[in-house]
Formats: sequence, structure tokens, C-alpha cells
Amino acid sequence: MARVVVDVMLKPEILDPQGQAIAGACSRLGFEGIEQVRQGKRFEVEVEGAVDEAKLADVRRLAETLLANTVIEEYSVRVED
Repeated sequence: MARVVVDVMLKPEILDPQGQAIAGACSRLGFEGIEQVRQGKRFEVEVEGAVDEAKLADVRRLAETLLANTVIEEYSVRVED
């Protein structure tokens, strides 16, 4: 079995209130020098057998239709060793 990782993040132009709240809490908790935090999601997809271009295409289609809201989010797909 192989693992394909899909990382989903808000597009840069979309406000991230959760990330802003975390960044604001950093200085109160003693973490200095943190200017910005962006919150995202990580999905680990286990696929049968080796990952070929067809399986990667299927995972990309899964990401685009189910895992990410492509209006406000972008995603990346990679094979994890």
C-alpha cells in the first residue's frame, strides 16, 4: 500500500481567522517573532499497490471534488515515502 498526502490551504487572498487567532495568541504565550499563521488541512490517502499517474489523477480528482473547496482553497498532492 502507498500513501498519498493532500494538503489543503486557504488561498492567500482569503482571510484566515483561525490563523489570525493563533498568531495573536503566540506573543501572549511567549512565542516571539511569529508574524503570521495560516491554518490548513492534511489528508492521508492510502492506495492499493504502487502509485502511478492514473492513481495520482484519481487522488487529484478526489481532492478537487471532495477534500477542497476550490473557490477559496488550493491543494497539493504528493506521494509520501
